[in-house]
Amino acid sequence: MAKIKHHNFLNTVHEVFTDAKKAGVLHLYAGGNSFSGRTIEVEGRELYHFGTTGYLGLEQDSRLKTAAMGAIERYGTQFPLSKSYISNPLYKDLEDCIREMYGHPIIITKNSTLGHLGVIPSAVDDDDVIILDHQVHWSVQNAAKMLKARSVPIEMIRHNNLGMLEDKIKKYRHSKRHIWYMADGIYSMYGDYAPVKGLMELSKKYPQLHFYFDDVHGMGWVGRNGTGYVLDQLGELPENVLLFGTLSKTFGASGAVLACSNAGMYDKIKTFGGPLTFSAQLEPASVAAAIASAKIHLSSEIYELQGELRERIDFFNACLRATDLPLIDQNASPVFYIGTGMPKTGYNFVNRLMGEGFYVNLGIFPAVPVKNTGVRITISRHNEKAEIKALVEAMEHHFPMALEDTQTNLERVFHAFKLEHRPQNEPLVTSNLDIEILDTIHQVDKEQWNRFMGGKGVYDCEGLHFLETAFQGNTKKEHNWLFRYVTIKDSKGTPILMTFVTLSLWKDDMLADAKVSSAIEEERKSNPYHLSSPVLSMGSLFTEGDHMYWNSGHAKAHDAQEAFLGWLEQRERALGAKMVVLRDFPNGTLWGKPLQGHGFLRVQMPNSCTVDLGRGSTIGEYLANLSSRNRRHYRKDIEPYLEQVQVGTVASLGTSPMEQAQQLFAQVHGRNLGLNTYTFPDKLFEQMNLHDQWEFIVLSPLGEPNVLLGVMFCYTNLDQVYVPAFVGMDYAYLEKYAIYRQLLYRTIERAIGLGLPKIELGMTAAFEKRKLGAEVHERHAYIQTGDNFSLELLGIMEGQH
Repeated sequence: MAKIKHHNFLNTVHEVFTDAKKAGVLHLYAGGNSFSGRTIEVEGRELYHFGTTGYLGLEQDSRLKTAAMGAIERYGTQFPLSKSYISNPLYKDLEDCIREMYGHPIIITKNSTLGHLGVIPSAVDDDDVIILDHQVHWSVQNAAKMLKARSVPIEMIRHNNLGMLEDKIKKYRHSKRHIWYMADGIYSMYGDYAPVKGLMELSKKYPQLHFYFDDVHGMGWVGRNGTGYVLDQLGELPENVLLFGTLSKTFGASGAVLACSNAGMYDKIKTFGGPLTFSAQLEPASVAAAIASAKIHLSSEIYELQGELRERIDFFNACLRATDLPLIDQNASPVFYIGTGMPKTGYNFVNRLMGEGFYVNLGIFPAVPVKNTGVRITISRHNEKAEIKALVEAMEHHFPMALEDTQTNLERVFHAFKLEHRPQNEPLVTSNLDIEILDTIHQVDKEQWNRFMGGKGVYDCEGLHFLETAFQGNTKKEHNWLFRYVTIKDSKGTPILMTFVTLSLWKDDMLADAKVSSAIEEERKSNPYHLSSPVLSMGSLFTEGDHMYWNSGHAKAHDAQEAFLGWLEQRERALGAKMVVLRDFPNGTLWGKPLQGHGFLRVQMPNSCTVDLGRGSTIGEYLANLSSRNRRHYRKDIEPYLEQVQVGTVASLGTSPMEQAQQLFAQVHGRNLGLNTYTFPDKLFEQMNLHDQWEFIVLSPLGEPNVLLGVMFCYTNLDQVYVPAFVGMDYAYLEKYAIYRQLLYRTIERAIGLGLPKIELGMTAAFEKRKLGAEVHERHAYIQTGDNFSLELLGIMEGQH
């Protein structure tokens, strides 16, 4: 394996969204000639609307509509000037009203996204640090990323994890002026809260701690003057808090607002705030509607509206409590989330509810982890109790059917969300398949395994026996792997699917950017298991290649897929794995759509390389058949160095040469933070020396046979394929002797000498391998986790902190 490519985020989101669009649950268009808020027309049908974020229903209030229309008549459709020059005549009235609501200076912004882009770079100084809750809204993360250009450190903690936050504070308290923690007040998917009071206690302990809250989903429906959840918890706005609210959503108009009690900070942001200076100001209609809404918020009416919404929220909660539906977070917000686990279950459930006459939102990656797909339901004053009750009845009826349609069960959903009191022992459909799970390669039918799985990498029976011996019974936990061998057969005993999986300790940043890993490694000097987790993986950290046999033409091929994925999920739960990784699939694999439906994300791996040795029976004939360009590469970049070294192929190394070989491998391993794994145990190298199918191609300076410049660790699989599994090199002499290029050349020469038809050159350095005639193949991995924080470290999420 090797470092993944960091453009995967957009590719992955495109794939997930494309699937959801095809399922008819995303990128829809509302129909009709008017809109009441209570119902919404979708594809010609009127559906009860349980997807709005206008919780108080003010967007349909006649006072806001009248004000907006009057403003257009008086001032036109827009006021096309920057606010830095001059503001719309209505702006001062709006600012005065919003200031009165908050009791503090405020700044109006076009929307929250532009507001964050304007405020965060102005508020955060170069000698500050930013710590992000990993569920904070994308718009906050995106604005924070801009400060990387100014070398401001950006850290991330698990959602609402105050212990992890305090660890980060301790890390920076003596080196940074301000420590900014950025979070949502109310989170938009699950409706859960930031632990505001606990955060304030932390700030008493660490005075340099400052807060940036995006409370757009807490606005209006709670708090004095409808100023939101965070201010309701705070009582008063302290100088170390910047608070964002909204003039859209619950407020019923358009725009966003920043409240700031620090006079110096306010002046700094107000005077020049990037997009706040250069972006267009709110349209007159939006300003007038916002003024009308602000007057409602400043009156006692706002508490009547809040009470009406609270009555509906309480009623919905009471209805849900009478069911077994997996409500992910029970709270008093108007946002509810019913978990489905797998995306395909979510698609099915949403379509069923729309068929019953209810419009709800699909919660999907990247807003939630793919494995935590679900249905987001929002309650507003538009909803009547009768339709609220009818929605719950429809969900209770259709949820089990959605599970059955997608071959899953409630236990798996509860597990995906780590919910307590989950049901036990619900059966999985196996379609009369025989699923054989064995604990060691010794129990496996050797002839059958080698027929279907041999001739590839270091995972024929002999190779797996070697790996089991090397990675069991060691002192360190990262050197001890659990192996499981999976065979799924039809009723006649014919294998449909065969593979092996391992449970091993991975560094959470294994596939992250090297700069991320470098910073984390500093912390691992005192805590070697910092940010490390057990991962259930097809294949192993040692092996590369096609780790699965699957007869796609078999009548039960799809059933075998589902049975394997169901078993994986059970094993993940039983073994306490944090993530499941399936690899290395070729481009266009038939597994792609089923895996994505099960909540796996596809990430592109580095290309793998193979060499077909049918082009010549000698190294000379092989070279002669290369392209003219590649022959020039050989003559210029390899041939001149061949006489400067002596090369040998040995079945075993003595004590001193093996120590040198391990040190050379350690040099390569230590430089590859793009593939940041734990080291291999000494036993691995000892077993290589004892194993008939391992050998070593060694390079030494001419006349100095006891000095190793480089070594290729090679495995022969069933006399069918040569596998240079990994390499060791002395980087002090890398260029002087062209060590890597020589080792590649000698590997090809050795395989030809052995009469083997193929070399599996593996991943990385595809450019160098291609120049010696290797064929390049695209490879993909599929990752399943219920933790977007892990995806951040892996570089799959866009906010690569």
